[in-house]
Amino acid sequence: MNNTICEMFGIEVPIFGFSHCRNVVAEITRAGGLGALGTAYYTPEQLEMELNWIDERVGGKPYGVNLLLPQKFETVGQEKLDFDKLPEEHVRFVRELLDAGGVPRLPESERESLLREALDQLHMTPEHAGELLDVVLRHPNVKLVVSALGSPPRHILDRLHEHGIKVGAMTGKVQHALKHKANGLDLVIAQGTEAAGHTGVVSSMVLWPEVVDAVAPMPVLAAGGIGRGRQMAAAFALGAKGIWCGSIWLGTRESDLPDEMKELLWAANAEDAVQTRSRTGKPGRMLRSKFTEAWVQPGAPQPLPMPWQSVLSTEARLRFDRAVAKDFMTCPVGQIVGTMRHETSVRQVIYDILAEFGETLVDMAELSDEVAE
Repeated sequence: MNNTICEMFGIEVPIFGFSHCRNVVAEITRAGGLGALGTAYYTPEQLEMELNWIDERVGGKPYGVNLLLPQKFETVGQEKLDFDKLPEEHVRFVRELLDAGGVPRLPESERESLLREALDQLHMTPEHAGELLDVVLRHPNVKLVVSALGSPPRHILDRLHEHGIKVGAMTGKVQHALKHKANGLDLVIAQGTEAAGHTGVVSSMVLWPEVVDAVAPMPVLAAGGIGRGRQMAAAFALGAKGIWCGSIWLGTRESDLPDEMKELLWAANAEDAVQTRSRTGKPGRMLRSKFTEAWVQPGAPQPLPMPWQSVLSTEARLRFDRAVAKDFMTCPVGQIVGTMRHETSVRQVIYDILAEFGETLVDMAELSDEVAE
């Protein structure tokens, strides 16, 4: 366990966990790994509160944050994120879909305020990123910042390095990994198509060794389809120095997902985690539902480009989440969902991964001895 990546962050086990839930992040770090908080929907004030909460619970141990730090921003000022500017065809399609499914509409007296509150969480501007970065730099326990949308701009990278913070980025292509290395990042996270959310199309088994070879000796974390010790062993066998997990935490008791959503995850199979453009306009892996399936039916309109599909899906998500319309409910999740069958804890997930990882190494050593004989 005491490998390069553990030494880099002073952690006990090379298990990195991404979550939008502070409880999950803190518990991963407390268990010896490194939790990373997703910050896509936070205001600076909210992020300050979340990081203070985590600081109080990790006992000085390191953790990370994910920030949207692309080289080029799609600047979407709040005045542009207006639901009324959406194409009528798309609005009608979504409204009629949910009406036909018996999902109640939002109360007219609350609709505008609910939409405004939800839309105000959609941020992708340089100014907002800078404000979140200022918050992060005030918290010395943050030792890793991961950019989810490419390498961060040079001035941001320099600021992070000046504060002793390591910087990584997600990648689904070798070409992008090479750019991250050339830009001076400290590590890359090679994310196979099995993962949740926005992913590429290359499978983990192919992507991981390609990225490892391309950026060596830069350390690589393996992501996409990892939730068991045998998968961790496979990642190490293919050259990774650690693993990056996201979906496997969704069914834990620390996760803030509603119970109804957890039940849907436990009932799902691997093939129910589908790539869809229905939520953001970009391909993202999510749990199959009547909402995701509607967008691939004959006659359905083409999803809008980012961020407008996110704007369009906002009212739909408010409607089916408020009504607990389980046939329509969905969330980002990877193909590992097929192994999630009941509620557990973050700490138990980590222990189970490590136990199976150790057993696998023993089995492989015995197999090696048999081959040698």
